[in-house]
Amino acid sequence: MTNIFVKSEFAPLKRVVMAQSEFAFPATGNPTDDEFLTEETLALYAGVDTLGKNFKEVFPERQQQWELERANFKKVLEKYGVEVQVPRLLTDYEKELGQEDGYSNFFVRDPFFTIGHFLIEGSLRFPHRRNEILPVRNILAQEANDNQCFYVSIPKPDIADGLDSEAGPFLEGGDVLVLDKTIFIGNSGLASNKNGVQWLRNLASHFDFTVVEVPLHPTILHLDCALSLVRDGLMIVCEDAFLEGIPEQLKDWDKIHVSLEDASRLATNGLPINEEVYITDKEFTWIGEQLVQRGVTVEYIDFNISRSFGGSFRCSTQPLLQTNA
Repeated sequence: MTNIFVKSEFAPLKRVVMAQSEFAFPATGNPTDDEFLTEETLALYAGVDTLGKNFKEVFPERQQQWELERANFKKVLEKYGVEVQVPRLLTDYEKELGQEDGYSNFFVRDPFFTIGHFLIEGSLRFPHRRNEILPVRNILAQEANDNQCFYVSIPKPDIADGLDSEAGPFLEGGDVLVLDKTIFIGNSGLASNKNGVQWLRNLASHFDFTVVEVPLHPTILHLDCALSLVRDGLMIVCEDAFLEGIPEQLKDWDKIHVSLEDASRLATNGLPINEEVYITDKEFTWIGEQLVQRGVTVEYIDFNISRSFGGSFRCSTQPLLQTNA
């Protein structure tokens, strides 16, 4: 069997790419996605000379804590037999190229995603994130060669009207949730857009997938910031984030509810290892307690620094092999 296949969000996780911890502030001002940072983080940055500097240079202790979070995360994954791959670090040239707008190599969920036997390079809306695929591309190329799987890329965004053009197509992995042959794609107007959804629908329909567009509240960056499929029939969800209600395919599922405020703190961005084990931040023990009541084993990891950048456990990973087979 191929080593590239994702059946669902909660099928046993066997192989995964886990993110690095690299970030630099733009030389020209705040990053365009600073609205997704916590108030605590923005307060930390206030009055500090960050322009054009690497996070590690400005906040060395927080950098060490950030790297420790990821190391602890890796240990838990490996405890359950998950093979972990890590993208390379950015080169000096890549850092220099991204100095004006800032650069990042910290959330591997968005630059690519896996659906069935497909490895798909996404298309990121924020211009300063569009090169995030580069540190992981060697892994994708090697995996595609070794496994002879489908490896495709969505078209490069249209910039006829400038870098901020809404044409896209945009499609980000944080918006993509897999449930067997049904693919849910979030669209809040902040990341993936209709052109991206339609591109995937055109591709996936030839392989018996159904693509469901999910309109989201305009403060929600990605679908995985509002929904986590824990196991078949159980989810963690922020119902207020769904402009047209929870998708029909999920309406009858058992629900652990979170508020919009908790969603903004990444309460739904945990990671199922399988249907019996779930990883979340110790900040959300109240979610963990409800999972335990439903027979799920919960692994807690302090992910405060990672969350301060606007992402958590799911954002920090992208599966290569997640299947019951």
